[in-house]
Amino acid sequence: MTSGPALFTRFAYPPNSLGYCGPADNSLLGELITAGEAATQDLRKATTAFAGAWPYLQLIGQVTGHDPLDAAVVEAYWLGSPLLDRVDLLTWGNSSDDRFRSRAGFEWDKIEDGINAGGVPNHAFHVFCVYPWVGLLRSGVVEQSLQVLDRCRIRWGRVVGEVVEDRVLVSSAPLMWDGDRLWLGPDQLETVSVSIDPLAPVVESGDLVALHWDYVCDRITEGQLGHLQRNHERHLSIANSHGTKLAARLEA
Repeated sequence: MTSGPALFTRFAYPPNSLGYCGPADNSLLGELITAGEAATQDLRKATTAFAGAWPYLQLIGQVTGHDPLDAAVVEAYWLGSPLLDRVDLLTWGNSSDDRFRSRAGFEWDKIEDGINAGGVPNHAFHVFCVYPWVGLLRSGVVEQSLQVLDRCRIRWGRVVGEVVEDRVLVSSAPLMWDGDRLWLGPDQLETVSVSIDPLAPVVESGDLVALHWDYVCDRITEGQLGHLQRNHERHLSIANSHGTKLAARLEA
């Protein structure tokens, strides 16, 4: 069994190592996760520095009666799971209002619409319904916005071949933009790094994996893949429907 803090860090390390979120010292997580179980308590403290993810973990934990860093809560946030179905709309809406309204400004309506449209406290919601990149994409900032959205979402793939010098070939569907809607294109091969966690499962050809930025975060089961795909599609659809609503408002 993987501890919750270690599981969280497998997924959080890639963007933090690039300086996008989490502790300002972007070497800290790498040092802690490579230290193994001895650093579990320090990993717990470091997790609270993720201003985006930590409130979601708190919310899921509060509603379901789990510790925010219980492995089941962490999995629900990154991949999705039935735990998310237990977060009622009122609690979810109030939590988001407390965290996002003052920071979101005129973007708050988009976040509120996403919640009312069926969004759940999952990383895909944050990527597609909270971050400004979908809006920037629609405003014409295409290349950078699409790259960030594609890399920041938790995506899935299948390992092709064996690990060579901590790198492995994976087949995965990239995020595409047709000028109006986001969608998943045909599978493409990409070379990514394996997890830096020494306790992470060793991946082999044929394995299903979850990816974040340019890293394999974990090996996943068919069941976990189903949860990840459903939550991804749910929030991608919400992002696309928001664009339709926005266009209708501009035409009115």
